[in-house]
Amino acid sequence: MKIAARHLRNEKRGGAMIGDVVGLGKTITACAIAKIYETTYASSTLVICPANLQDMWRKYAIKYDLKVDIMSMSKPIDVDSARYYRLIIVDESHNLRNGGKRYNNIKSLIEHQDSNVLLLTATPYNKDFSDLANQLKLFIGEDQDLGIRPEEYIRQLGGERAFMQRHSEIFIRSIRAFEQSPYAEDWNELMKLFLVRRTRTFIKENYAKVDETDGRKYLLFNDGSRSYFPDRIPKALKFETVEGDQYSRLYSSSMISMMEDLQLPRYGLVKYINEKKTIEATTTENQLLENLSRAGNRMMGFCKSTFFKRIDSSGFSYLLTLYRHILRNMVFVYAIENKLPLPIGDENSLPDEYIADEDSNQLFFSYEEDPAIAEGATITFPTDIDVYRKKAQEYYQIISTKNNLAWLDSKYFKRSLKQHLLADCEKIIDMIKLCGDWKPADDQKLLELEKLLSGIHSKEKVIVFTQYSDTALYIYKQLKRRGYDHIGYVTGGYKNPTEMVERFSPVSNGKSNLSPEDEIRVLIATDVLSEGQNLQDAHVIVNYDLPWAIIRLIQRAGRVDRIGQKENKIFCYSFFPAEGVESIIRLRSRLNERINENANIVGSDEVFFEGNEQNLRDMFNEKSGVLDEEDDGDVDLSSQAYQIWKNATDANPKLKQIIPSIPNIAYSTKTVTDAGEQGVITYARTANDFDVLSWLSPDGSLVSQSQRRILQAMACSADTPATMPIDNHHELVAKAIEKIAEQSATSNIGGILGNRFSTRYRIIQLLEHAYERPIDLFYTEEIKRALKLAIDDIYNNPLLESTKTILGQMLRRSSQEEIVDYVLELRRNGTFCRISEDANQQREPQIICSMGLSLN
Repeated sequence: MKIAARHLRNEKRGGAMIGDVVGLGKTITACAIAKIYETTYASSTLVICPANLQDMWRKYAIKYDLKVDIMSMSKPIDVDSARYYRLIIVDESHNLRNGGKRYNNIKSLIEHQDSNVLLLTATPYNKDFSDLANQLKLFIGEDQDLGIRPEEYIRQLGGERAFMQRHSEIFIRSIRAFEQSPYAEDWNELMKLFLVRRTRTFIKENYAKVDETDGRKYLLFNDGSRSYFPDRIPKALKFETVEGDQYSRLYSSSMISMMEDLQLPRYGLVKYINEKKTIEATTTENQLLENLSRAGNRMMGFCKSTFFKRIDSSGFSYLLTLYRHILRNMVFVYAIENKLPLPIGDENSLPDEYIADEDSNQLFFSYEEDPAIAEGATITFPTDIDVYRKKAQEYYQIISTKNNLAWLDSKYFKRSLKQHLLADCEKIIDMIKLCGDWKPADDQKLLELEKLLSGIHSKEKVIVFTQYSDTALYIYKQLKRRGYDHIGYVTGGYKNPTEMVERFSPVSNGKSNLSPEDEIRVLIATDVLSEGQNLQDAHVIVNYDLPWAIIRLIQRAGRVDRIGQKENKIFCYSFFPAEGVESIIRLRSRLNERINENANIVGSDEVFFEGNEQNLRDMFNEKSGVLDEEDDGDVDLSSQAYQIWKNATDANPKLKQIIPSIPNIAYSTKTVTDAGEQGVITYARTANDFDVLSWLSPDGSLVSQSQRRILQAMACSADTPATMPIDNHHELVAKAIEKIAEQSATSNIGGILGNRFSTRYRIIQLLEHAYERPIDLFYTEEIKRALKLAIDDIYNNPLLESTKTILGQMLRRSSQEEIVDYVLELRRNGTFCRISEDANQQREPQIICSMGLSLN
């Protein structure tokens, strides 16, 4: 928590991101930081979170007596009239990774108020590093000086000169420079500046104690209580498939071939535009037509992968998707045949609220209207196109009254659009016929789940995760039909998921007095509960279907593997066809190849198990450790550096007195075995109190500014012998300091003052504009000199917090003259900037120490 607070206090950054903080929790850490801000600055905090987490945050606000406002991510914010918040917390910030209206709205609020930002997420990015950039740019200006460069990308290009030749308009130490890099090493280094993350492995290795009776590791709390680390046990549930049954037909090559042959014209409308007709289009219609070109093949890839994901989920969900797809096609056909406008917008772009593993495009349908939700012995889907044609007319009349769709006249599209829509409908009807009616009584996967719930775990709490709300409702209704009473389900559309969570896991949510009649034993949920919830009253998880990214399975396990878990083992069950996993891998790989023929895919999870199919085989074979989190190489830089210090001082407490007493400019040299590792590492503190590590080779060229790599190069034990320094050791230290000073001097105004929307930036722009005013009766030489001194002060010193708050408010409502007068008054009273005693002295980078790396 202290590390996260320090990130936020940093004047140049203005924000931080909290990932996994094992042993404390992101939410509780955020609450503690919000309380610090509240008591220190008498300020309020805004929490922006997914709608389903609002109740959880309200509960924490009451528990910790927080002065916070809580707002759903999906609710637009009136930026101009919003109250001022010194701190804005964005929970599950990865939901903003795709940009969009929500993102821009929140970003505008942060920039307008110049607020500090705390992002909470267990998955900062999934597939594309731009996910990270978008989140960081909530509080980092595009040209702000970050103090580090994308070293690996620069090296791959051939050096700094090559970077400048290719990106002449991009500042090399900015986030824009990092956005050019495809290398994980660069992004890891950047995130170590802003991300607070301590993995389970890191905590176990550095903080846990060992129980001498059984060797188990645990955390010891101040009250003497212990929290043990349970083992995550992967278990494979292998359901039988028989030649010719409904599951074998779903996974058949014939089914996949028909899926691949679909043209999906609704997801590629741009190919059907009639250019001759578009000359008649209005300005609004032209804008809609232009927008159609932004998705194309990417949305087709998304649709095809969704088809296959839903096969993996349940035959029921898959058939439901086919049914809906035909019906939507026929809505378009109905519009074309009757010369009516087409509903545009939801087919050709992902909505802002897109979540990869949730049901999409529910605009037309409610669960009650879908035939597959019927609670019968057999679920039948129509195979007569006329049934869909009639239903489409009804739905068109319904959606024509809605105001959340854009519309385009059908005359702007070629005749081939209708032909391809009908061809796809016939193909999908053949797919429905191939599968046949769905019989829950013969659903081997569901039967295997029931066997688990009534057998080995008949008395224990079980949470069943599925990717799709359709599947969740199907499982729920079928289990209710079979006599299960204490059962519930939660999906993205559930109004109060926190209430259901408390009924399932009352102890961990402070509801120990819940009556047994109200308690839930089996909870079916989508991934809406895989983040931000306490479910540790249970220790049994069932993955009814497998997401395409193993991180989702790890997140699900993390809901029950939390402080308060009493069991030694957490069982994580996953479903597989009994004959093996290779057939699934072949089918998914085949689908991936077909989708990727058309370049990038929408959605971050589309690369099956991150391209590492061995993870899936390990799950099938119940290999220990497959569901453990990543190793501690992913912890943040502050935690890593602090742990080096803590481990050293724990081993030798005298170091706490010895090291601070060592004078500056101390140096030493250690032996290395690789000639490429030679050089000198300089640890310096800049004029702005940034700590910098720089590594130069013997010839003076830069080896690396990667903080992690430098820490690894410096690592040695207490008894590592010192060796003779290289001949030009001190010259290299001097050169490193020159480079640091040069970089500080050439930092642009964004780097010094924050981004162009920050209070400091806007104030100095206003003051400089006022300074250029001609001398007159009201603007004297004396005022001009005072204004020049104020400008110098703000360039060289941070604003006082109280002053920054007031000036930020004045920028929204006061005139330039009023602000100038107020600034000059503040400076006269000594309440403008925080000026240190040596502020009037020329400040140079300060050498703390250096280490040579030599082959001697």
